[in-house]
Amino acid sequence: METHKVKRVTLADVAEASGMSKAAVSMILNKKPGTRLSAEATERVRAVATELGYRPNAAAQSLRSGKTRTLGFISDQVTVTRFASEMITGILREAESRDHTVLIAETFGKPEQMAEAITQMTHRDVDGLILGFMDSRQRDLKIPRTELPTVLVNGIDESPCTSVLPNERESGAKAVQRVIESGAQSVAVIGELKNAEKNPRIYPSITRRFGSMRQALVESELEVLGHWVLEDWNPTDGYEATTRMLAEGYKPDAIICANDRVAMGVFQALAEKGLAPGTDLSVLSFDDEIIATYLRPQLSSIRLPYEEMGAMAVGLLLDGKLEPVEHEIDMPLIERDSMKSN
Repeated sequence: METHKVKRVTLADVAEASGMSKAAVSMILNKKPGTRLSAEATERVRAVATELGYRPNAAAQSLRSGKTRTLGFISDQVTVTRFASEMITGILREAESRDHTVLIAETFGKPEQMAEAITQMTHRDVDGLILGFMDSRQRDLKIPRTELPTVLVNGIDESPCTSVLPNERESGAKAVQRVIESGAQSVAVIGELKNAEKNPRIYPSITRRFGSMRQALVESELEVLGHWVLEDWNPTDGYEATTRMLAEGYKPDAIICANDRVAMGVFQALAEKGLAPGTDLSVLSFDDEIIATYLRPQLSSIRLPYEEMGAMAVGLLLDGKLEPVEHEIDMPLIERDSMKSN
């Protein structure tokens, strides 16, 4: 069957249908400043353009402006986690709202591939780069000199650059405040990470989270029954720490967990002792992973704002706000059923 290429609607088509000159139509649709065209004429041209299905010629615009209206996003993971999906969603939505497209590349967790991915994006003439990471660390990216505007999401680099991070400076204090509001008199903290304790500069977000928490606990009237330091943040680690805590006779009114995977293990250890979160004691966590909604009762968790961080990175790039500073985004508390009512 023979197919026919659909004829592209041009500025000339819009001009003819609206009864305006091509130059006037160009000024209106390209939003050129300083025009003296009336509001009625502007509205008519835009309505005709919409009716005809006019879309600007991206290639022609790129030649005129020297911009491709394309951004590059490079991440250590883009296909595995919900966090990656949310970061990409935020980037794509904000870029689309500002008439930009996004090219995506993944380094598969291999730091040595970052420089090559950046070079490849440079060859594709992107207007700016977003480098996103699923875990917040101090990095030494050795970014190639490309002259491209660049924003880091969920990470900071040895070289000063614009970065977007979750506001962990306040998240720990927020957790303590919620425990106080639950009516708890005592609390245990399960999940301070051993590597972060040894190398706080390498783990800026974790260090800020627990620093904020410690300070808030000192300022509170809560009895702190202990801080359990873990090798890793997995359910097994949370289970073993909670089992040990209960065996040693500690019975806190509330437990603050390092993240939702640790909380999963905490839930299991409590269940084996006939204790129910939300009924016998409160359990609060961080990250708001999908497992928080699968646990029973559902887990209250302070959320990592990956979608919002991605959107902010696009805004910073396109608005030219590229000072070497950290932009922090609030981490909301997602209330579910694991906290006791006061």
